[in-house]
Amino acid sequence: MLSPTEPAPARKSLPQVDFELDDFDADEEMYLDFYRQVAVREDMLVPLAEHHTPNGAHSYYVLFDRTATLGHPGMPQYVAIHLKRDREKETFDFEQALLPLPAMAQSWLIHRGCPPDAIGLDPELGPPPADETTRALERRLAGDGDHYAMGYSYTCDDPDDMVTVVALRALDERAPSPFRVVVKEVDTDAWTHTLREGGFDTVGEALQWCDDRLTGEAGPLPPVRPAAAASRPAGVAKAPASRPPGRSR
Repeated sequence: MLSPTEPAPARKSLPQVDFELDDFDADEEMYLDFYRQVAVREDMLVPLAEHHTPNGAHSYYVLFDRTATLGHPGMPQYVAIHLKRDREKETFDFEQALLPLPAMAQSWLIHRGCPPDAIGLDPELGPPPADETTRALERRLAGDGDHYAMGYSYTCDDPDDMVTVVALRALDERAPSPFRVVVKEVDTDAWTHTLREGGFDTVGEALQWCDDRLTGEAGPLPPVRPAAAASRPAGVAKAPASRPPGRSR
């Protein structure tokens, strides 16, 4: 996470994103959408990872949005963009998503055709993982992110407690701990980050833990329950988990 309030130790100048659209056009609505959602803040988008197909038809970007903290408090700071170019017609199309964690942005792009090994993050931008637990969870989020739906996230840029909380719902109702909370914490002294995951039975419990973490009152994350399918007698189906109503923030 490259925080506007706590910049990373100087290593190199920040790279500039180039969408390479000078020779391409789009219909008016598409052009305006791209301008409003992306191009208007292009000089504030830092490319953490990008991949371009050999023929230039597709480009994939993981971007850090330095304007995020200027908007609504808690907004996601990462942008995933998939650009599609038609070189014969000289037109382009795009999709984009705001996401709270780089691994979630990678997952979004991977599930839109980006090769998983081609969208690794620049290790010199942002604090590196502090331990193997963090690296393993980030790999799993990038690869299996489509197994979950994001319900809530909040990013806090307080230099004394830089934290992002994300509440997820497993799309498979048979999954153990159907609601998950993923927490990213940045150690601004060591300039590293950790990522941890907890499991909850209800959406209310997951969101309450997020609230408590943001106010400094949370206890330890409860562990994710191990899959119990192997221990159930053959032929005994597990009752579908009830789906609590959503909660808006």
